[in-house]
Amino acid sequence: MQKTHPLIAVTMVAAACAPVERDPDADPAAGAPEVRVVGEAQSCINRPQIRQTMVRSDRVIDFEMRGGKVYRNILPSKCPGISIERAFTYNTTIDQLCTPEIIYVLTNIGGVPQRGAGCGLGKFIPVEYVKDDKAD
Repeated sequence: MQKTHPLIAVTMVAAACAPVERDPDADPAAGAPEVRVVGEAQSCINRPQIRQTMVRSDRVIDFEMRGGKVYRNILPSKCPGISIERAFTYNTTIDQLCTPEIIYVLTNIGGVPQRGAGCGLGKFIPVEYVKDDKAD
């Protein structure tokens, strides 16, 4: 008859009861406001038309345009620090912001903004925010 060491048995039971961690990359827009896609993804948007940007997570940025259009950009990979700093900069010589342009996280060190991690942009997806009818 084979004996099981009590510590091994407890460890095996604890492992079986441990919560299963969800893959954070499975849905990069998790936590961002819900949107409905209203057109085909674009490679570029007009820079002068950008009214404001909303960093939603380390992979999602909403570009809100003059006139009310919104483009959601899902970065191809995580951008370290952008979800904390919520600010970025970029260098372009044209009046368009295009994929795969590199954006740089703006970090505030001692009151001085400095360029941090560089991250590539994805396509610009035209979206509309989904209104929560239950809140009315």
